[in-house]
Amino acid sequence: MANFFVKLWESVFEPGTSPQLIIATHVSFVALLLTLIWLIYATNGNIHFYVLFGISLLLWITVIWFINELSQVKLKDNVELDNAANKKDSNAIKNNEKDNEEGGNSSSTSRPTQTHSRSRKA
Repeated sequence: MANFFVKLWESVFEPGTSPQLIIATHVSFVALLLTLIWLIYATNGNIHFYVLFGISLLLWITVIWFINELSQVKLKDNVELDNAANKKDSNAIKNNEKDNEEGGNSSSTSRPTQTHSRSRKA
């Protein structure tokens, strides 16, 4: 049992979902819905608890859908994200150097001129 909580805590710092996180999510929603069912019974069917029960049930269904969608996507870890960012930066630098070689300093000629002036009305 303690191993479950250790793995659950470690899964918080890892991308994606882990089996422990999914189990904890389902247990939390079951506990919430059981509490709301008890409150519906204890308050002789207060409409607010019916609405809260419906909202909670819809939220649980949405979370299940999101977990299923997330499991179908391959997540990148931090190393892959850093490599992609470095590659993008190096490509941008190469493109800037190529633009400077072909057309000189094109940044000053591509700046639009100001055509509208703002004046204050008194």
